[in-house]
Formats: sequence, structure tokens, C-alpha cells
Amino acid sequence: MGRKTPLYDLHLELEGKIVPFAGYLLPVQYPTGIIQEHKAVRTACGLFDVSHMGEILIKGPDALANLQYFLTNDFSVMEVGRVRYSPVTNERGGIVDDLIVYKFGQNEYFLVVNAANKDKDFAWFNQHARGDVQIIDISEQFAQLALQGPKARDIIAKLTDADRLPVKYYSFVRDLTVAGVSCLVSRTGYTGELGYELYCPPEQAVVLARALLDAGQAEGLIPCGLGARDTLRLEAGMPLYGHEMSDDITPLEAGLSMFVKMEKDDFIGKSALQKAGEARRERIGIVLTDRGIAREGSDVYARGSKVGLTTSGTLLPYTNKASAMALVKKGALELDDEVELDVRGRRLKARVVALPFYKRS
Repeated sequence: MGRKTPLYDLHLELEGKIVPFAGYLLPVQYPTGIIQEHKAVRTACGLFDVSHMGEILIKGPDALANLQYFLTNDFSVMEVGRVRYSPVTNERGGIVDDLIVYKFGQNEYFLVVNAANKDKDFAWFNQHARGDVQIIDISEQFAQLALQGPKARDIIAKLTDADRLPVKYYSFVRDLTVAGVSCLVSRTGYTGELGYELYCPPEQAVVLARALLDAGQAEGLIPCGLGARDTLRLEAGMPLYGHEMSDDITPLEAGLSMFVKMEKDDFIGKSALQKAGEARRERIGIVLTDRGIAREGSDVYARGSKVGLTTSGTLLPYTNKASAMALVKKGALELDDEVELDVRGRRLKARVVALPFYKRS
């Protein structure tokens, strides 16, 4: 039996279809359906329960030095109030997880990690910690809501001091009262849209969620589940751990080289990445030209030879195109090249396209 988030009873009240995910019981969709939920985020707004995500605090005189060693991105010139994305790599250069870091203070960092990897990440950081640093799992102290879509600001502005909302992408305000609830609010998300993520005490999550849903009714806000979260991130070309990333896929292969700062001091996996040299695989976008849908695990063929494998795929609701991301041999394909995908024994024609499949104008 999975764990329940603080919003579990509200999901049942809203007729969410509950499924097990990353050790939790979460709604995959509501009666509106995944397609309508996806389109609501692209055109109006959607509200997601992401309370299953893990939160880890790293603090102390050596907090920054440890962060620099654990993560591939560079945090040495990060300002308080900003958020930064980074992969975590193992000694072979493969991806342990990807996460986002909030800088609370000079010696205090708040990390948000994938739910399925939370315990693994916490153990990994403790195993590799050096010097005077505290690493604390504070996941039980937070519920997390994601308000995503072009109407997000209009909705949240009804419930808080709009002048204090974070303006810059990947920035946050730590103590903002929203509908009477004290929240950390960040300009972040996993949908490719304008949006906010709100962290609040678990016992106040239902009050906050109801207030947001009521405030957003006129703007078309609806509750959204895991299904739309996945199709939105795929349409926005965002990689997902366990699909485009794993312990055997490096960030350079996953298309995340901009978050790997090889010029900084040593980090776990740096020497392996240096030794490997240029990535041998790359992440690409594919759109089917034949009828059909390619999901994860379809072989990709070009000019009669297998060149890779799809990592995620579906019919994307907003672009209305059957699309997939794939890991293929580096340099084997160029934009507009024709490929074939082996979908359950059928060869379907497709072509290589630029990522992301959708970009907010």
C-alpha cells in the first residue's frame, strides 16, 4: 500500500483516479481526462499535487563545498533567492538523479529531489559528505503544489501580495502568505509554461489547494494528475529520470551539457566524463509520419541500421502529433532525417525534429 499525500482525501472528493507512483497514491487523472488537463495548462491553468517530491536541507560552513562536489552545476556564484537545476553523477559519470537547488543563505541550501530517488539521494550525499556539514531529510515538513499555465499569476495574485511574487524564472520568495498560508513560492515548474511551485506545511495543504481552485475557477483552473504532468514535460522536451536519465546515461548524452561545469573544481564523476571525452549518444526528438504511437523502448533505425532507442513517447495533446524522445548514436542523425521505429514488430516512419516539441511563445 502506498503512502498518502496530505491532499489524498481531496483527490478522492474531486474523483481523481488513484494509482501507485514512487511509493505514493496519487491521481493519474480526474474525470476531465488527461487531454483536457494538458490543454488547460497550455491555455489557462492547472493545479498539481507534487507533495511526493523529496526535500533535503544541506547546511553548515562546508555546505557549498559539498554541493560543488555532489553536483555537476556550479553554485559558487549563486545568489540568495535563486534556484538552479543540476544533475547528480556517480563515479562513472552516469546520472544518480536530477534536482533543483534553492539558496536560502550563504551556508544553507534547500534541495528538491525526485520522489523515487529521495532515500537513495539522501544516502548518497551522506556517504560522500566531507567536512562540517549537516544533511537533513525534511520531506515530512512540506506539501508541494504546482500552479502551472498562462493564467497562473492572475490566479495567485488574488490570494497574496502580488508585488512580492517572484518575477524571474528560477527565483523564489521564502515567506509569502497565500490564502492565509505561509508558503515558499518559486517561479519554477515541469510543464514548459509560466507557473509557480508552492511549499507549505502539510496540515495547511488542503486549505491552500481549495483556495487556489476557488480563485482560479473563472480563469479555467482545473486539478491535474500525473498523466498530464508527463505529457506536458515530454511536449516541452524535458527529460525524466528513469527514461532519458539513468545511472548508465551521462548528462552529456542526455542533452544536459549546459548544466555540467567541467571548469570548476572536482565533482563526483568529473574524471570519468573527462576520460570518456565527447558523448557517444545524444537525445533527439522524433515525430511519427505514419499512423501509430511509439512509447518507451522502440528501436530506432536509419538507413537499415539500428541507431538507438526511444526513451519516452505518446500522442502529445497540444501539438496533436505522435512524438518521442530517443537516445541515438551521436552524429548518426540530422534534423529532418527519416527514421523508422519498431513499434511492437511494425516499422513506422518518422522524422527527426528539434527539441522541444512545444515552446511557450
